[in-house]
Amino acid sequence: MSTAANNLNEYMKLRTLALIFTGILITSVNLMAQKETLTGRQQAIVAIAANEARGDLAGLASSIEYGLDNGLTVNQVKEILSHLYAYTGFPRSLNGLGTLQKVLDQRTADGKQTEIGPEASPIPEDFDALKVGTKVQTQLSGKPFNYAFCPAEDYYLKAHLFGDIFARDVLTWAERELATISALASIEGLAPQLGSHVAGSRNMGLKDDEIHAIPAVLAEKVGAKEAYRAAQAIAKVFGEDFTQKQPLGEADFPKGQPNSAYAQYFIGNSFLAPLKPVNLTEGESTVLPMSNVTFEPGCRNNWHIHHGARQILICVGGEGWYQEWGKPAIKLKAGDVVDIPEGVKHWHGATKDSWFQHIATHVATGGESSNEWLEPVTDERYAACGK
Repeated sequence: MSTAANNLNEYMKLRTLALIFTGILITSVNLMAQKETLTGRQQAIVAIAANEARGDLAGLASSIEYGLDNGLTVNQVKEILSHLYAYTGFPRSLNGLGTLQKVLDQRTADGKQTEIGPEASPIPEDFDALKVGTKVQTQLSGKPFNYAFCPAEDYYLKAHLFGDIFARDVLTWAERELATISALASIEGLAPQLGSHVAGSRNMGLKDDEIHAIPAVLAEKVGAKEAYRAAQAIAKVFGEDFTQKQPLGEADFPKGQPNSAYAQYFIGNSFLAPLKPVNLTEGESTVLPMSNVTFEPGCRNNWHIHHGARQILICVGGEGWYQEWGKPAIKLKAGDVVDIPEGVKHWHGATKDSWFQHIATHVATGGESSNEWLEPVTDERYAACGK
């Protein structure tokens, strides 16, 4: 290759690296700018509520410490944790209060100053919890709400949550909704309630830019899955395009290294982590080799056939697809098992919006074992999965 060609090649490499770095830098700056929309006190409310909901007591202790150093009083932290019992349950709330007590004990031992702060103002004797709570709930929802299917639940929501609890002025209504959104984003399967509170928080004093800053705080102080859920709900409420890919999140099995040896047989990036039984010593080998395979969103392998063995897939994380030739694709989730007969043409991979992990192993059926790699799965066929 000529000197000029070499120079051009090096220039293109440097330019590519520069573009990648610039993209990372811009993303980091954008996240930082979003996060800084919220004060340190507000960021602490987000982190405290999310970690309480997750049951992450170590993360909660750190968040409480941060909050007490950034404008929250002891009584305000107590109020956040008490408020959340209506959304995350008494066990989480009590564990949170116990964690607060340990943090306070440690701060006392360390000689740190901690502001106790005022308690809630006394409730008037003629306070009508149901009447006041109905008014508060109507303001949050933007319209009257009646849960006729279960009148008892309707009463508890109005009189106790939106009446008794919201009447306590240790926190503002906007702060209560900030805590609620952060907690609901930290529990899987609560998208309807999360969306309702994102929408309703605008009626309770939370500003639009403050709402949009919540995912950035969750991403930094809590976790990627929590940030993803919040961002998805916010985009839906505000009618915005949402292009983020669902994160892998915490996994019980290692992600491994880029699957470069088989990259030619995959569309998208995959990763491979061989799994070795912990009881085997150096030099010993297992009779049933296993590997954890991780697919990024949209990644899938080519059509292929196993000869001389059945393949077993044990799904351990995210969501994926498995399809045999001439049959509909089957959606996979953690806990699913796929038993692939010898000689069957098939493919497997992640859904377009989620990472996916499965453990793969083979059971010999006789004769020499081999993989026959075939054509890629077309975009059209992939897009048709589940339809």
